[in-house]
Amino acid sequence: MTQLTAGQFSLVYNAFSFTFAAMSAATLFLWLGRSQVGPAYKTALTISGLVCAIAAYHYFRIFESWNAAYSLADGVVTSTSVKFNDAYRYVDWLLTVPLLLVELVLVMRLSQDDTMSKSLKLGSAAALMVILGYPGEIATDNTTRAIWGTLSAIPFAYVMFQLFKGLGDSIERQPANVRELVKKARLLTFASWGFYPIVYMIPYTNLSGGNVVTGVQIGYTIADIIAKAGVGVFIYIIAVRKSEAEYGAPVHSNR
Repeated sequence: MTQLTAGQFSLVYNAFSFTFAAMSAATLFLWLGRSQVGPAYKTALTISGLVCAIAAYHYFRIFESWNAAYSLADGVVTSTSVKFNDAYRYVDWLLTVPLLLVELVLVMRLSQDDTMSKSLKLGSAAALMVILGYPGEIATDNTTRAIWGTLSAIPFAYVMFQLFKGLGDSIERQPANVRELVKKARLLTFASWGFYPIVYMIPYTNLSGGNVVTGVQIGYTIADIIAKAGVGVFIYIIAVRKSEAEYGAPVHSNR
């Protein structure tokens, strides 16, 4: 496996540990926050919390895999016989990425037909994007990585188009007190998702092996925190504000 310095190993190790804690905290915050929103928005917060819970579990497994793949002793990092498992991250994305789009659609409270249609189309495209990206992620040559990365970019472009074009009219019909928040949540989703392809292309650079591994792991981790916990907070604020407008302020419920 790729040789790492002690600093590189520790940076990734601590990033995984921090992200596990952040995702766990976000899960509790979002699920407990269900008591502050009206019935129409509880599902959105449930799914948002589920996204963070799934991510927390997988980051714990990623952390364990990283710790098993390398050994740090006396400031020297050595590779073990255990291979770092990249599949944990992609399994996480396969579950959470479609749900990230579903939670955004749900908090907008569209008609039942629009909600089902947009959730199905966006969720399916997101899952296809992740599936197509995985063979390139584990490829040992950049040509194969580029081919699968290009294929993955097709559903990615569709999702981005739908976020801005397909949901544009629906956002304009949102209550005035949340319209800008929904736009910001959409923009944050776009920005964080746009960061993943940039990280995916790090192996194409002239960076050394250890820097590539560190850059990829740290880059994906930052994007995950923003896309899941960060957007989740926006979903919560939107749900609270819409609940106050529709059900009265403040909303309190034990369920």
